Amino acid sequence: MNAMNKTKIPISIFLLIGIIAISFSAIFVRWSDAPAAVIAMYRLLMTNALMLPFLWNYRKEIARIRLRDWLRTAISGISLGLHFLFWMDSLHFTTVASSTAILTLEPIFVLLGAFLLYGHRTSRAALIAMCIAIVGAVCIGWGDFQFSGKALKGDLLSLVGTLAVALHMLLGKSLREHISAFVYSFFVFLFAGLVLAVTNVFTGVSFTAYPAKEWGIFLLLAIVPTVFGHYVFNWLLKYMKASSVSMTVLGEPLGATLLAYFLLGETITTIQLLAGCLLLVGVGMFLRSNEKK
Repeated sequence: MNAMNKTKIPISIFLLIGIIAISFSAIFVRWSDAPAAVIAMYRLLMTNALMLPFLWNYRKEIARIRLRDWLRTAISGISLGLHFLFWMDSLHFTTVASSTAILTLEPIFVLLGAFLLYGHRTSRAALIAMCIAIVGAVCIGWGDFQFSGKALKGDLLSLVGTLAVALHMLLGKSLREHISAFVYSFFVFLFAGLVLAVTNVFTGVSFTAYPAKEWGIFLLLAIVPTVFGHYVFNWLLKYMKASSVSMTVLGEPLGATLLAYFLLGETITTIQLLAGCLLLVGVGMFLRSNEKK
C-alpha cells in the first residue's frame, strides 16, 4: 500500500498546491522593500489573524496539550521564525535561484535528524532518488553561486535558514501524530511571529512606517505561501514522512526560478530547465520509494 493514498483527494494534489504556493514566497519578498524580519513577522501574524476566528472550535484539544508538547511546539515555532528571518534576508544579497537551491539541503538534514532522533531508516532506492533530485536543484542555481562578497553572505544566510526549517520539520512530524494541523500550525506561526517581533524591537525597526503596497505584500505572503504552502505541508506530516515532505519542497527552486523569469526578469537557461526536469524525476522516484509500506 502506498501511504500517499490515505485521503479522498490524492495527496499529489495537495503537494502540487503547496509547491506552487511556496514558490511565490521568494517573488513577494523580492517585491518588498521592508526589512526581512518585518516581512516575516507580519506574514506569520497575519496568518494567525486569518485563523483566529476558527480557534475556538479547537479549545478542547488545546486544553489537552501537555507541557512537553507546548515546549516542543515553541521550539518548532522559533525554528520556523529563524528560517524565515535568515532565508528572507538572503534574498537581499543573492539571486532567487541561488538562495532556493541551497534549500535543497533540507531533506539531507531531515533524513539525518530522523535517523539520529527516531531511528528512521531510508531505502537505498530513496537515497539514490534524493541525490538525483538534489543534483537537479543545485544545477538550477549553480550559475548564480558566487563565493565572495554579498552573494556569499546571502548563500550562508540561506544555509542557516535551511538548518532551522529542518529542525521545524522534524519536530512537526512528531507533534502532528497527536495534534491537529490547525492547532499545530496556529501556535507554530504564533511563536515564530513573536520571536520575529522581539527581534524587530531590539533592532529598532519600524512596525508601521510602510506604504500600502508593503501591507499588500505582507497579506499575500500570509495567504499564498503560508496558508496554502506551510499549512498544507504541516497537514501532510500526518500522512507522509518528514523526509518526503522535505523532498517535495525541492520543487520550490524550479517553481521560484520560473516565476522569477516571468515576474522579476531574471534569466533562465537551458541547463536550468533540464536540471528542473531531473529534479522532478528524482522527487517522484523518492516519493514512490519512501512512502511504500
